[in-house]
Amino acid sequence: MTLEPYDTLDCDVLVIGAGGAGMRAAIAAAEAGCSVAVVTKSLLGKAHTVMAEGGIAAGLANVDARDSWEVHFADTMLGGQLLNNWRMVELYAHEVIDRVYELERWGGLFDRTDDGRIMQRAFGAHSWKRLCHVGDRTGLELIRTLQDKLVHTPRAEVHMEYALTSLIKSGDRVCGAMGYRRSDGRFVAFRCGAVVLASGGWGRMYRETSNSWEGTGDGAAMAYEAGAELLDMEFVQFHPTGMVWPPGARGILVTEAVRGEGGLLYNAEGKRFMLEYDPVKKELSSRDVVARSIYEEVKAGRGTPHGGAYLDVRHLGAEQVRKKLPSMVEQFHALASVDITREPMEVGPTIHYTMGGVRVEAETGAATVPGLYAGGEVAGGLHGANRLGGNSLGDILVFGKRTGEAAAEYARTRGTKRHIDERLVAAEQAALLRPLDGSDDGASAGENPYKLHEELQAAMQDDAGIGRSEESLQRALAAILELRERSMRMHVGGGRPLNPGWHTCRDVTNMLTISESIVRSAIERRESRGSQWRFDHLEQDAELGTVNMVTRRDGATMRVERVPIDPLPDRLRPLLQRSRFYDAAKLPKGYLTAAAARAGAAS
Repeated sequence: MTLEPYDTLDCDVLVIGAGGAGMRAAIAAAEAGCSVAVVTKSLLGKAHTVMAEGGIAAGLANVDARDSWEVHFADTMLGGQLLNNWRMVELYAHEVIDRVYELERWGGLFDRTDDGRIMQRAFGAHSWKRLCHVGDRTGLELIRTLQDKLVHTPRAEVHMEYALTSLIKSGDRVCGAMGYRRSDGRFVAFRCGAVVLASGGWGRMYRETSNSWEGTGDGAAMAYEAGAELLDMEFVQFHPTGMVWPPGARGILVTEAVRGEGGLLYNAEGKRFMLEYDPVKKELSSRDVVARSIYEEVKAGRGTPHGGAYLDVRHLGAEQVRKKLPSMVEQFHALASVDITREPMEVGPTIHYTMGGVRVEAETGAATVPGLYAGGEVAGGLHGANRLGGNSLGDILVFGKRTGEAAAEYARTRGTKRHIDERLVAAEQAALLRPLDGSDDGASAGENPYKLHEELQAAMQDDAGIGRSEESLQRALAAILELRERSMRMHVGGGRPLNPGWHTCRDVTNMLTISESIVRSAIERRESRGSQWRFDHLEQDAELGTVNMVTRRDGATMRVERVPIDPLPDRLRPLLQRSRFYDAAKLPKGYLTAAAARAGAAS
């Protein structure tokens, strides 16, 4: 293999991704004394974090004195069907309170109570009003605040519009990453002491998604290829309310803040159907329940003209709607010519978030490969089978900070040898250049990456979407394996500078890896739990309620294995009863007995 010239950049900690988790990790690592390179394939401030509009879940108890970190812990564990990493949930519920006040000290703006405290709103499956918010633009405010803090933090440098495609290892340890500049296609390698993955999630392999173009699973795919384990990849969250009309806006998020402020769901017959599906939580049920309810109404022939449900806020009054939901007013006016103060919105489920991700240690975010860390949506464990709304923005703050600090410590103590094996660089260069032939009409010689992406979206949406079965999942897996074989023949015309077709080739490769893990994990979990809804296994399986699905690379083969969950310790088990929604009879079947049996065996 011929080695092309490439630029080498050195740093102590490399952070891949510049959303909330990436910026918080970079700030923490830089404040620990390390030189930090933050790399984003987009622009600083343009991350998918801005799509988390409703708020940050934290037990401040500013609006309801009955709230606390203990109740937040219980709600999160129960919402995740107790498949969560309980230690991550404990750390999160404790520390997110401090992270919110820290964000406020850094200049973050929040809506206020009459006495000046941070206002909190209701959200689905949270016991009390818990979401700290800025209207319906909380993610944007979080990004703005962290960006301002980052650019004023010494030792942190941002590299925009770089596509990193492969982690570099020295022996069994990660010591860097390589890729190219999107503007001119020149290859680049970052040499470092530790890598933090903060690249967000993956939703672009689905046809209807709220995810922006960046959400192609780059970080998780790179981690897997480097030997790291992936966790619970079958759990992909369908946000219940995305736009369904017009076609060009289909899938764009309609924030849960609409329901948090009192929005009501109706079917085409004018019936408020959530009163039947969840009489207790109603529109503020967990996202998996609301999404399935809308799906059921549409399948029963009670959907709106464009295949969704009506979400109505007219009863709140125009002034309140404009004050609390300004982004939604603007969004529907601009994209659908709908005035939501006078007309209901048409909404339906859209892929929004991934509960699974890189398997990490709770305290540090360390992956199963030395020198590699992951925080935010790219990391698995916190949310279990279903994420509660508002827990994503808190997640990136709490574990962004923790991973940045841990990576800095590793870089200083164990990441001092930073050798780049140029054979690995040459191999990655060859793989990246394979689709190019230097001509303008070369695309006709092979597979079109856009066509492969379209076929992958059809397979995942239709056969591995909100409802699944053994037959549909096997059909999706067969399609993925065929597309992977065809992807080896992807071909695009033109050169490397500013070539979106070339960029898409690697995006497709990454999405195929992630899609295979999702489908294989979903096949192995033969039950319905959280966001996993199996038409052929509608009940929960007692044994599967006590295991996580772990994806491992075995040579060229992907394998999914069941790994027992660490049982909830006795000191935390009573906290589950703090949730308003605790019902021992509704706990995952077999959880208490199986957990107790494992705990006894371990002792």
